[in-house]
Amino acid sequence: MPRFYCPLPLTAGAELELPAGAARHVQVLRLQPGDTITLFDGAQDGPGGEWQATITRMGRSDVAVRIDQHVAADRENTRPVHLLAGITANERMDWLVEKATELGVTSITPLLAERSVLKLKGERGDKKRAHWQAVAVAACEQCGRNRAPVIHEAVTLAQWLQQAPAQGLRAVLSLADGTQPLQQVLGADAAQPVFFLSGPEGGLTEQEELLARNSGFMPVTLGPRVLRAETAPLAALVLSTL
Repeated sequence: MPRFYCPLPLTAGAELELPAGAARHVQVLRLQPGDTITLFDGAQDGPGGEWQATITRMGRSDVAVRIDQHVAADRENTRPVHLLAGITANERMDWLVEKATELGVTSITPLLAERSVLKLKGERGDKKRAHWQAVAVAACEQCGRNRAPVIHEAVTLAQWLQQAPAQGLRAVLSLADGTQPLQQVLGADAAQPVFFLSGPEGGLTEQEELLARNSGFMPVTLGPRVLRAETAPLAALVLSTL
């Protein structure tokens, strides 16, 4: 059954018009009145789940539906995982956001690292953030998630630390000496949030990694091989949710 993101109040029996993006998608698929679709609002809080709906009208640019029933489908990981990912080149960052969403990431903070290729500020940063959020939503439509990960504003590590949550395990993916295997530091509490810090192409600078360690990030390794900037956080995400 086709799935569509619909960030509107969804209640059984309600009749509404789909947002423009969802309406276009319905029209592209050539769906017709009477066809059944699945809607989800993507909210991190609230009841979650998804809604079955029936198309009631197809206009030239608008689509009306009737909400039929709620389905309590929860496909989230037990352990909340938050990525602080050094911003990589455009296509690689898009790929990271898409795959991290499919793997169940709770949030992504694009990190303005010293070696980041993109330096996002102001309106350009807002547009890029909106783009990455749209990538995450599209991935949710495909993979079946009903709670979309939050894409936060791009910040430096120092800025993130100023407003960082007090609770949760902190780990920095590191190639330096003294690292521990990730599995050894995760702990047995599968519900404990984890914050993974990873660098862009070229990795974090010595100063950035020192700041991270002094702020409670434990240096961890994923094994003997050096993974690409867009691969390493995904590997950490998978290992943390096994």
